[in-house]
Amino acid sequence: MRIPASIAIIFACVALHSVPARALDKVDTYICPTQYQGSGIDCFLEAVPQTYTMCRHIKHIEIIEFGMAGAQEGVNGAKTESCIDKHKLSLTRPYQAALREAARNKEEVEGLRKLYDTWLDSLAKLVPQAAETNDAYLKRVALPYGQFNEQIAAIRALEKKPVAAETKPPPKAAPKKKPAS
Repeated sequence: MRIPASIAIIFACVALHSVPARALDKVDTYICPTQYQGSGIDCFLEAVPQTYTMCRHIKHIEIIEFGMAGAQEGVNGAKTESCIDKHKLSLTRPYQAALREAARNKEEVEGLRKLYDTWLDSLAKLVPQAAETNDAYLKRVALPYGQFNEQIAAIRALEKKPVAAETKPPPKAAPKKKPAS
């Protein structure tokens, strides 16, 4: 009778053993198609141009559908606005995971923040400017890829660079107390 009780205890221990949750467990594969099981930094660096491309394509569809001038009239830009809002949320996990992973390297954290700000700025500039031609628009919205690539390369270089140990100043000696007279 003791053997089945032992097996039950072992089974319960195995069943209760939990696998630690990873920061990217709930990231959709379309955000980080090849890096969703990689590090937070790898996923974030892949997600920035990926999500920009998605919203850029949606804006281009609106331009095809409504023309350059009509792409933002009324509710015509709603799909792009929805895309931007959606990806601001979907990029939160990879961005936060990347910041946590890079926390020891101040320069890398600054690079990640700069890339995120560039991404946000680029999404805001997807709207066609007044009297802009289609060719000028297409050239302008392709420019952020160069900025993304430069910043991603700089972050990758910082990842490979060893983190210098922070040096703390030596503690000050305690002031000597004067004997009471």
